Amino acid sequence: MMLSRVAERIYWAARYLERVENTARLVSVYDNLLFDLPRSVNIGWFNLVIINSGTELFFERYKVQDERNVVKFTLADDTNPSSMLSSLTMLRENIRTARDVLPAEAWELVNELLLFARNDIQQGINRNGRHAFLNGIIEGCQGINGLLLGTMSRDAAWHFMRLGCNLERADMTTRLLDAGAAVLQLSEDNDTTNLPQIVWGNVLRSGSAYMAYRRTMRTAVNGTDVAHFLLGDEHFPRSVSFCLDQISSATARLPSAGKRYSSIKPQLPKHDIRDGYCMSPDFRDYLNDQQLVLAEAHNNIASNWFAHD
Repeated sequence: MMLSRVAERIYWAARYLERVENTARLVSVYDNLLFDLPRSVNIGWFNLVIINSGTELFFERYKVQDERNVVKFTLADDTNPSSMLSSLTMLRENIRTARDVLPAEAWELVNELLLFARNDIQQGINRNGRHAFLNGIIEGCQGINGLLLGTMSRDAAWHFMRLGCNLERADMTTRLLDAGAAVLQLSEDNDTTNLPQIVWGNVLRSGSAYMAYRRTMRTAVNGTDVAHFLLGDEHFPRSVSFCLDQISSATARLPSAGKRYSSIKPQLPKHDIRDGYCMSPDFRDYLNDQQLVLAEAHNNIASNWFAHD
């Protein structure tokens, strides 16, 4: 048996670990586009704030919607609970209070990653050192995930870890797609003829999905196939469909799932994604609907397994 408060800390540790990595991936989409697109193309940095639902909080701290302020708010602002540094701090706290059921090395790696992020955060804010900094964060998160994958017993703690990781990953995959769609909407009148291929290629690379996409889809990069792959592929571990299968598998193996199991499995809205749809406002609304369904799945998980006064 596991105390519900311990289960909740493990669940949130996994979510924060995934959030740290994917926040770095989300910023890297825009950062990579700086190298690939003409300066005349407006890539709309403020969309990162909108995608992460931080508009109101952003305007409490900043007046100018420029690249530096957006990156600082997204990566380093300690008043933003969804910033990368805030998530890293919460990851450390949840790991600290659940050390009895997690590998001892995880505590050490998390502390090392937090120290790296704090000491080098200015590199992430400044454009010239951002690429290396973001890669360092992503590699650090993957190192922790690799440790947990290779050393944790497949008991209740592991399944709560899977729940948190895959729910957060599915949510952030929709946000990666949203980031690409936002750039194309802002730039749809631009003369850059290969703009969609550049944008969707960077979305794939930022999700470490480029080679898997090419092997699976066997076609040139285009928005329709990228959306189908990142939303519906059953074998790629960062696709929404794969993450939902992992959530279902984890909930089925946890105690007291029983009849309530079906309420934990998110049922995402279906839509026929056709050519051109990924550049329309409707696609971003569709992604937002998916995020709402995933948020409801979290509520179901919390009500089933996490006790609150």
